[in-house]
Amino acid sequence: MNTSSAPAFTLADFTRLVSEELDLPAEPAQITADFDEIPDWDSLHLLKLITALEPATGRAVPVGKVLEARSLKEIYDLAVAD
Repeated sequence: MNTSSAPAFTLADFTRLVSEELDLPAEPAQITADFDEIPDWDSLHLLKLITALEPATGRAVPVGKVLEARSLKEIYDLAVAD
């Protein structure tokens, strides 16, 4: 049970954030794809994503673990993990 008063940050919220903040197609296939499979993906996208995720989720993102992630879905899982 979530005792926090903040609404949950859903995968749909994350997908919308990726689309709006990174100007990347945010289809389910892109969310689960390896970064090597996402056209035009680069490290600047990762920095922008981390910068946008923290205020969106209201929590710090574990940057060290994010750097090891191989997909946007893995980053989402790290961002919302308790």
